[in-house]
Amino acid sequence: MAPYVLASQSPRRKQLLEWAEIPFEIVLHPTDESYPAGLTPEKVAQHIADEKAAAVVPIAGGRTVIAADTIVVFGEEIIGKPKDREDAIQILTKLSGARHQVITAVCISNLGKKLSFADITIVQFHPLTRDQIEFYVDKYKPYDKAGAYAIQEWIGVVGIKSIQGDFYNVMGLPVSRVVQALKDFA
Repeated sequence: MAPYVLASQSPRRKQLLEWAEIPFEIVLHPTDESYPAGLTPEKVAQHIADEKAAAVVPIAGGRTVIAADTIVVFGEEIIGKPKDREDAIQILTKLSGARHQVITAVCISNLGKKLSFADITIVQFHPLTRDQIEFYVDKYKPYDKAGAYAIQEWIGVVGIKSIQGDFYNVMGLPVSRVVQALKDFA
């Protein structure tokens, strides 16, 4: 049995932990992703990651759970996953030519201990044309992605001007920081 449990259905988080050669099993439990009013964006992501971990710890068989939540912040607005095609186009139009933050909060927890942190990466997009945005949305269907994009897909290759921070954080998990945290957690 793997010593770690990933409380996420994200294929990107799964891939990143596999690349880091961390032995894990995926265990999911439905979690309410709402949050109390008045939280800062960083605290919103942390609240949701903590809730995801808390839902899985009791069913993880004593193993350490890794849970995460990624949000995109434009100005003061938290941008979630797009509802549909038009919403995805509107989100990417808003991000076009602008800077935004990608915040991934992580909760590492077991029955006796909990460690939480958040990582922030600044992403700057080139100006994108309506045709580029529609092409991306229609081909890649980014409906399960906060901010309506994935940095490792076409839009990241051609549309991102720069990033400040951890590339993998934008993918959904600051994996090198998670690896270090797991060492400290033991």
